[in-house]
Amino acid sequence: MPERIVVPFGPQHPVLPEPIHLDLVLEDELVVDVVPSIGYIHRGLEQLVQKREYTEYVYVAERICGICSFMHALCYCQGIEHIMEIEVPDRSRYLRTIWSECSRLHSHLLWLGLFADGMGFENLFMRSWQLRESVLDVFEDTTGGRIIQGTCKVGGVRRDIGQEKLDEMHRALDPFEEKCRDLGDVFLNDETVKYRLQGLGVLSKDEAYTLGAAGPTLRGSGVAVDHRETGYAAYGDLGFKPVVETAGDCYARCAVRVRELYSSIDLIRRAIEEMPEGPIDVKVKGAPNGEYFSRVEQPRGEVVHYLRGDGTKHLARARIRTPTLANIPALVKMLPGAQLADVPVVVLSIDPCISCTER
Repeated sequence: MPERIVVPFGPQHPVLPEPIHLDLVLEDELVVDVVPSIGYIHRGLEQLVQKREYTEYVYVAERICGICSFMHALCYCQGIEHIMEIEVPDRSRYLRTIWSECSRLHSHLLWLGLFADGMGFENLFMRSWQLRESVLDVFEDTTGGRIIQGTCKVGGVRRDIGQEKLDEMHRALDPFEEKCRDLGDVFLNDETVKYRLQGLGVLSKDEAYTLGAAGPTLRGSGVAVDHRETGYAAYGDLGFKPVVETAGDCYARCAVRVRELYSSIDLIRRAIEEMPEGPIDVKVKGAPNGEYFSRVEQPRGEVVHYLRGDGTKHLARARIRTPTLANIPALVKMLPGAQLADVPVVVLSIDPCISCTER
């Protein structure tokens, strides 16, 4: 019988950009069990609702995660707007959608680069991040910030995008999409990538659903759940359909993200073409009194902000459930049966964001 040993994986690891900690139970080089540990970088962000007014907390929500910055702010603002029964202008809904999909492009391209680097493809890593830079340039031109945008607020958005800039963005989408498809062709059709990813870290449809997985991890196992289908922001006007794969392995999760690049480009194109005229915000008076579960679809999956106000300027409670937290049970299910050398690839396949998870 092979001897069992426990190998600590993380929180510092040369392959992983996130401080995740796993205790891997091995028989020779084969993973037979996994024990996750969270809490390494806990920051106490949810406590700050007692010290910041509800309008100021948008600043904190944006800093829960750098990559999903705008979407955390959007989820928080939508929750406050629902409690206070605030109707935001149509133009702000479309601008929120454009910046949300730019965030998805930025996140997926960053992940594709890290995923390629985790497999040892440095040139593919650099090509992915080269494309990501053009998305960050759009953020800088339209919001003033490359990572933290600071544009979403309760009642709408802080900045508008002029028609000249919208036309420029629209013209740039076709060459950008062509480059994304060239990049995606490598991830989807290269035999070396297929050999490395297919059949690795398999999560069945029933397991993904039962364990409460989210985002590409869930849709890569054949479950067609994407919160954008509910029509928040302007998604209800743009005819969105989720991207789904059925194999449930690392290759399927990669394929979902690659195809979501094309979907995001199409959504941005349609949002620019159908952009309504009008104001970008409304004045907000009073304070929230009530509670609401606000949900949006981040690049990694559905994020939930539970917000409760008591009629004062400080919220009584804010609780945030991030998609990585939802995907950790699925990760524990994927790893047994994998070789030790494949563990970084399987972990990266869920696109972990531990800063998001450990608030």
